[in-house]
Amino acid sequence: MDRQLKKKPWYVKYIYYIIAGVVFLIFAIYVIILALGPRKLFVDADEHKIEEAKETAFMEYVDVEGVVQPIQTIKLNALESGFVERIMAEEGAMLEVGDTILILSNPELMRSIDDEQSEWENSQRNYREQEIQMEQKSITLRQQALDAEHQMRSLDKSLKQSREEYRMGIKSKAELDVAEEEYSYQHKKAQLQIQSLKQDSVATILRSEMVKANRDAANKKLSRTTNRTANLVVLATTAGQLSYLNVAIGQQVSSGMSIGEIKVMTEYKVHTSISEYYIDRITTGLPANIQYQNKKYPLRISKVVPEVKERSFVCDLIFTGNKPNNIRLGKNYRVQIELGKPEHAIIIPRGDFYQATGGKWIYKLSADGKTARKVEIEIGRQNPQQYEILSGIKPGDKVIVTGYNKLGDAEELVMK
Repeated sequence: MDRQLKKKPWYVKYIYYIIAGVVFLIFAIYVIILALGPRKLFVDADEHKIEEAKETAFMEYVDVEGVVQPIQTIKLNALESGFVERIMAEEGAMLEVGDTILILSNPELMRSIDDEQSEWENSQRNYREQEIQMEQKSITLRQQALDAEHQMRSLDKSLKQSREEYRMGIKSKAELDVAEEEYSYQHKKAQLQIQSLKQDSVATILRSEMVKANRDAANKKLSRTTNRTANLVVLATTAGQLSYLNVAIGQQVSSGMSIGEIKVMTEYKVHTSISEYYIDRITTGLPANIQYQNKKYPLRISKVVPEVKERSFVCDLIFTGNKPNNIRLGKNYRVQIELGKPEHAIIIPRGDFYQATGGKWIYKLSADGKTARKVEIEIGRQNPQQYEILSGIKPGDKVIVTGYNKLGDAEELVMK
């Protein structure tokens, strides 16, 4: 007897297709959820540096490299032209003020001095002759003045006598009038003579003063010319080290030519280059220091050159206290230039997150440390080791500061 088979449900035939469709639908829903929700990224916590935000004293400073230089470098210039006859000091020699560095010879200058000497001797003879002539004329003028005064006195006596004789009746009125007229004429004549003598005397004095001035000028001219020979000996103008000498025996040196340098070794300065970012904040007088062999040595900015070259500018610092015992020219030190007083602030250590995010956001860990999410932050001041956080992070928060080149733009990190 045949049995009647039950008819299979319609979906049995399509069971595999249905299962596949359900799986695809679940996957699609999962992808949509991931796309609409925050993007997560699994990371290894050991590959990233995690730091804790702290509220502590923050010092804004610039950390740069400085090189030790002499406090001053004096240029040596030839005051007189000539040929190098002898070199008395070699490069590197320690000099005192007045030490001879080199000796020049200048035959043309010596001939010029001889000619000047001969000209000076001739002028001295001429000036002496003029002085003798003026002395003789002065004697003559004094004698003439004496005669004129004697004549005036004689006229006065003669007039008095005529008046007395007229009073006594010895002379007539006509004779007295003649005598008085003669007296008036001779008196005026004598006065004119005295006045002329005074003018001649003044002129003689002026000529004498001119001769004296010319003599003094000639003496000074000869002295200057003679002193030029002293300039043929180049001397050290200050104590220090002869660091550079650019001449050789027999070389011709022109007047004003730079021939060397002397470095003043009594003090030192530290020369450094700073990023143009700080050009408005670096001024003379700012404190600084160098740390060497666990000791701190104070400095002060003494000079700032505001000209920017290759995105940086230079400044000099001088020591305001003790110096390292083994300080040497050309030695490099790390210099910390203080830009302000220490202030309390929320800080985090520096890291590559700033370059990746522009300092706009950072990954902050959850309380259990298993995840980290993006948070917006605001960065204020900074120094070579720390950033000041103005908002977005509070003390005690832990943040990821390194390894951002591997994190992309994930919204949430799952720490493993």
